[in-house]
Amino acid sequence: MLYYLHLYILEYSEGTALEGVLSGFRVFQYITVRSIGAAFTALALSWLMAPFVIEWLRDLKFRQHYVDKAEAAGGMVRVVDKKGTPTMGGVLIVLSMDISALFWAQWNTFVLLTVLSLVVLSALGFYDDYLKVTLQDNQGAKSKVKLWVQLSLGAVVGVYLWMLPETKALVSDIQVPFFKYPVLESVVWLGIPIVVLTIVGSSNAVNLTDGLDGLAIGCTIIVTGVFLILTYVAGHAEFAAYLQVPYVPGAGELTVFCSAMLGASVGFLWYNCHPAQMFMGDTGSLALGGALGIMAVLIHQPFLLFIAGGVFVIEALSVILQVGWYKYHMKRFGVDRRLFKRAPLHHHFEKIGWHESKVVVRFYIICGLCAGLALLTLKLR
Repeated sequence: MLYYLHLYILEYSEGTALEGVLSGFRVFQYITVRSIGAAFTALALSWLMAPFVIEWLRDLKFRQHYVDKAEAAGGMVRVVDKKGTPTMGGVLIVLSMDISALFWAQWNTFVLLTVLSLVVLSALGFYDDYLKVTLQDNQGAKSKVKLWVQLSLGAVVGVYLWMLPETKALVSDIQVPFFKYPVLESVVWLGIPIVVLTIVGSSNAVNLTDGLDGLAIGCTIIVTGVFLILTYVAGHAEFAAYLQVPYVPGAGELTVFCSAMLGASVGFLWYNCHPAQMFMGDTGSLALGGALGIMAVLIHQPFLLFIAGGVFVIEALSVILQVGWYKYHMKRFGVDRRLFKRAPLHHHFEKIGWHESKVVVRFYIICGLCAGLALLTLKLR
């Protein structure tokens, strides 16, 4: 909105006595300026709205009173009882992000597609959280329902990008980290499944990571910081040429969206750090993961997300391995064997005696190392 307002002001003042006075509005054409504005706006909005959102969720009784069945069965012992803490805090993140991004960004295809995906996945997460708190059961929406919505969204995004001449290469050409040029070209049959896998996988991986106070949102902040740099480079012709990464015209506006996401996430972390005053729930985790996934697709770096979001990948793999290991031994030998004491992986370390805060901080460190490796790929290619 502000981008278009500054264009209108400059056009209106052109050739008048006000032209020199209002020329300072040209600063809003720069992505860097608007990105900083988006970050601070989202941070301010999240800080201002958080107390009201927490109270609103309490009044609506959108709080977790049920006991996690897996936690109870595993005998998990916590220093702080999390029952009664308001959930659906992802509403705060999504609202702050959307308002800030739409206020500061140029509304091109990339921004609108990302915002639309964010809204769809947050609505899906809200539905899941709503069932959990109303039924006071941690099962929520059926897995098939959530998966079909995510797959449909990923397929729509992939097909839409392929149909547009200016974005067709994002789907048809396969770009891999450490390689300067696409390893495969004109392979839509492979490109669309990769788009779907990136969006669905990222959305669910962040969701699985959301289990300890501040864990998922802190790792999201770190990964978003990586994509803040990657989106800026991808949208800047000179930087992209120098670093020999895919240049995607218009992708620079995703830097503004990343900044809004960063500010909103930092604001939420203020209230989500241990002991948490509210949880983001699936409303936030599904949306944030999906946003990271679609941005990776839009800058033609889907596989780079697997490096930058290494913690999310490890968390998701721990669940897959745990379930596969259990089913294999139960079906073949009829015995209950598990690879980890509990999955996702962060709960395994809790079970072996690590304090919740120690798990979170150490996962932050690992996430930071993965982020550094992802940025290193800009030069190692």
